[in-house]
Amino acid sequence: MESVQRPHRENLIRWAASRPEVLVLSADLTSSCEADGFRDTYPERFFSMGMAEQNMMGFAAGLAREGFFPYIHTFAVFICRRPFDQVAMSIAYPNLPVRLIGFLPGITTAGGVTHQAIDDIALMRILPNMRILECGDATDVESVLDVAQDIDGPVYVRMLRGEVPRLFDPSEPLRFNRARVLTQGAEVLVLSTGICTEEAVRATQALRTRGLDVGHLHVSTLKPFDDPTVLEAIAKAKRGVITMENHSVIGGLGSAVAELMAERGLGVRLLRIGLQDTYAHGASRQYLMREYGLDAMALVRAVASLIGQPLALTEDDLAAVRLETMRQVDKTEDL
Repeated sequence: MESVQRPHRENLIRWAASRPEVLVLSADLTSSCEADGFRDTYPERFFSMGMAEQNMMGFAAGLAREGFFPYIHTFAVFICRRPFDQVAMSIAYPNLPVRLIGFLPGITTAGGVTHQAIDDIALMRILPNMRILECGDATDVESVLDVAQDIDGPVYVRMLRGEVPRLFDPSEPLRFNRARVLTQGAEVLVLSTGICTEEAVRATQALRTRGLDVGHLHVSTLKPFDDPTVLEAIAKAKRGVITMENHSVIGGLGSAVAELMAERGLGVRLLRIGLQDTYAHGASRQYLMREYGLDAMALVRAVASLIGQPLALTEDDLAAVRLETMRQVDKTEDL
């Protein structure tokens, strides 16, 4: 267990060394999206497109048609909002192998609503041919490129940057359309993704010490969403299911789970932890997760609601199970 500084930056350099067909495109956010190492190492394979995301999407589509694999690096909001038409028509419609690497997903930035991608999963989910991956730790970050490269067609990745905790063994990389089973339990099932998984681990560990049979899966593939591991775990949950995501509860993991449960006739209660149809303001990640109910205590409250009884767990109890190697840096990230 460790905390890794800028894992994507170093991994991208190593990973691309034997792949000359991989190109990187940036829109004036090269260092902020940890593509500066690639730029310096492979300058002939790097394109700085300026603050022109719509043009960048079309340019990437052209490169893909010529046999290259363009990896777009920018903030998630600048992939899924401003150039959405170009993503849909130039990339998704012709099913081109463009990899969209979106940084600052959800409330991982203090930049406020203009930089917080709280709707990106919903927008990408509605595009035919698009596949969606989300990183939850340094191991996911270091293995997501292999998964994305093997997919035939466009891929959107919710990427983490800066200091990233390592929650999962590096020998067990991210797998396409396969959730990580962190704990097994038949009473309540927790499905978490992204940065919410660390918070969920803190809560589920404390809950299990109180005798609650809580299962926990980390979901890294958000489209397609037909993983048999998830379906089997939902079917076993006697008291209900809780989803936990760094995104609006509308259109993201919670919606995907609700659709799956309805289509398969799985009649248990579902609670969705995420942004409750609201925008967030600018502040540190830790503050925002607590303020908007995306943290470990929010999960404890949701479990209490499902089982219909209060749980005598406090912030101090949860802090006691926080592993030092799983800490988040409590600071305001620069853009």
